[in-house]
Amino acid sequence: MSLITRIESKIRDVKDFPKKGIIFKDITPLLQDPQLCHDIVEMLAKQLEGTTIDAIACVESRGYWFGALLSQKLQVPFVPIRKKGKLPYKTVSYNYALEYGTATIEMHKDAIPKGAKILIHDDLLATGGTATAAAELVKQFGEVVGFSFLIDLTFLNGKEKLKTYSSNIHSIITY
Repeated sequence: MSLITRIESKIRDVKDFPKKGIIFKDITPLLQDPQLCHDIVEMLAKQLEGTTIDAIACVESRGYWFGALLSQKLQVPFVPIRKKGKLPYKTVSYNYALEYGTATIEMHKDAIPKGAKILIHDDLLATGGTATAAAELVKQFGEVVGFSFLIDLTFLNGKEKLKTYSSNIHSIITY
């Protein structure tokens, strides 16, 4: 069975979450399969071959699951990007619109060395709002060298927004 088929068999659709009309792609069942998680990280790393990465900035919370494993695999630092008010030190923040509301994300001011080459990772690309907000945070200190996602909801055209920052955009699954 192919990696894509194995992943798709574990992704659970949750209708009307977080609000009516949204079909949420739940990746938590993947976490019950350690071999599949390993294989996902291997594929994410393979997609990035030839890209110089100094650190991986990951978006809370589901982006952490594979982003932290990917940073270990690539032997680069992990930079957490969190919801407003969750980080304990001095932060920079960015406000943005979601397809179902608004949000603010933050990262520590000292998380990225000046000029560092940063990969942004999250579990899912939808409209591109969260990844764009993460890129705006990153570019205050470093350079966005790419984006990595487990899932891309291509019908929402989020990839188009991200091309402003980098054309190096990868996902494993597309819907």
